[in-house]
Amino acid sequence: MVANLVNSAMGTSSAAANTPKPASSLGFNLAGIAVLVLLLAVGAAYVIDDRGRAARIAQPDPADQRIVMLTLSGKDLSIPASWFRYDEQMRPGFSRQVDLQVRLGQDGGTPLSVDVTLLPRSRARPSSALLDAVYLHQFNGETLAGVPGLVGKPLQQANGFAGETVWYDALAADPFVAKCMASIQAEAPARCLRTVYLSSGIAAVYAFDATALPGWRSFDIEMKNWLEPIGAW
Repeated sequence: MVANLVNSAMGTSSAAANTPKPASSLGFNLAGIAVLVLLLAVGAAYVIDDRGRAARIAQPDPADQRIVMLTLSGKDLSIPASWFRYDEQMRPGFSRQVDLQVRLGQDGGTPLSVDVTLLPRSRARPSSALLDAVYLHQFNGETLAGVPGLVGKPLQQANGFAGETVWYDALAADPFVAKCMASIQAEAPARCLRTVYLSSGIAAVYAFDATALPGWRSFDIEMKNWLEPIGAW
């Protein structure tokens, strides 16, 4: 009797072990794999899109015939599509701000990228005006050399200007002025900002690496070559 019960139990256990797994478990695994593949595909699409966008932004082309027509501060601008830093701004019509990228040194020099923000004059103050109104009162007394023709004056760290230096032409009535901030990365160049009023009535804010400062005398000439054809200068 006992032997029969043991044999019966073992048979039941063996039958249970050989019973196929429910189809729902297999379906769950397949669904999980499908979701994983979908996530990987979406991620790859974002990487490809970012790389394509970076490649487009890194090479603004003056000869680009894909023109976007828009109006800023009452001025009609005709901007090549490859100049825009943000795709969402590539829409015809009225705009409060336009963010572009151009490259200096196109005529045989080392190309240097310059981020250009165009906006109404009422939203910006030129760096030349800030030199006398703000920066002059924040100099810490030290004078830096290193850029021929420009005076470098570090700003007082106690007033929120830590790591910032103003470079300016001390001899001009309307001087070249740029405020540069040291990079948090030891090997990266300082990043500079310069704001100017263009004759069109538009203000332009330039952001560029400090490596462009030695060519400051030709800076505005090269910027005019970019901005005048689109109607901004």
